[in-house]
Amino acid sequence: MNVPVWVNGELVDPAQATVSVFDHGLMVGDGVFETIKIVKGKTFALTRHLDRLALSARRMELPEPDLDAITEGVARCLAAAPAWELGRVRITYTSGPGPLGSDRGNEGTTTVVIVDEQKPFPDTAKVAVVPWPRNERGALSGVKSTSYGDNAKALFHAKARGAGEAIFGNLAGDLCEGTGSNVFVVRDGRLLTPTLASGCLAGVTRGLVLEWAGGEETDLPLSALYDAEEAFLTSTTRDVQPIRFVDDTELPAAPGPITTKAMEIFAERSAADLNP
Repeated sequence: MNVPVWVNGELVDPAQATVSVFDHGLMVGDGVFETIKIVKGKTFALTRHLDRLALSARRMELPEPDLDAITEGVARCLAAAPAWELGRVRITYTSGPGPLGSDRGNEGTTTVVIVDEQKPFPDTAKVAVVPWPRNERGALSGVKSTSYGDNAKALFHAKARGAGEAIFGNLAGDLCEGTGSNVFVVRDGRLLTPTLASGCLAGVTRGLVLEWAGGEETDLPLSALYDAEEAFLTSTTRDVQPIRFVDDTELPAAPGPITTKAMEIFAERSAADLNP
């Protein structure tokens, strides 16, 4: 089925959808985005994702996105899509067309909404730690920016080594995040995750796991991932995914008891409330 996409307020066939070749989202990655899970035709945690889109835009000093219009765009795309068991919404918001350089233009922003089916992730993950650190003091730290070159290269590096996700440390040598996920580890029976000051994104699923299953935010050395009793990834489309291997190191349990509890709590609470 050819599901329409929503571009700047218009629902159009994907084959007919156009964005300017001068758009700064394409030219220099000057934009922000969100991915929202679809469960049987309904979005999950849409309000939290839209709030984070607006926060990312403010941090990029972009004009405030029209969240009401975007919400309508999401609804119109979903109405035209099958009720997939699992799907995803991608909202992209850029500074719009601009000159051939970093200066922004004045023609207005670009907003695109796309929906598609999402294939389930494997029951457990193998991750690869990459040699390039996140800059926790950078201008894009904590922003869900379309400037994803670092992530694309890191994920390619990880997959070439048989892993499904790449893990970054930061400039301080601490554990940070994945390319599209947050990381939790269990040490001495305690559920721990890096603080936002580490440079990681404030993941929606990360926040819900902390609220629902408990856990502590703390600085963790990168070595903590290799030494963990248990570890798992969280993200919008994977929920809670146990980590079995970190590079060639096999963790003691995947999932262990604390991970299993977090998975069960998240599944129960998310099914009971689609917009927590």
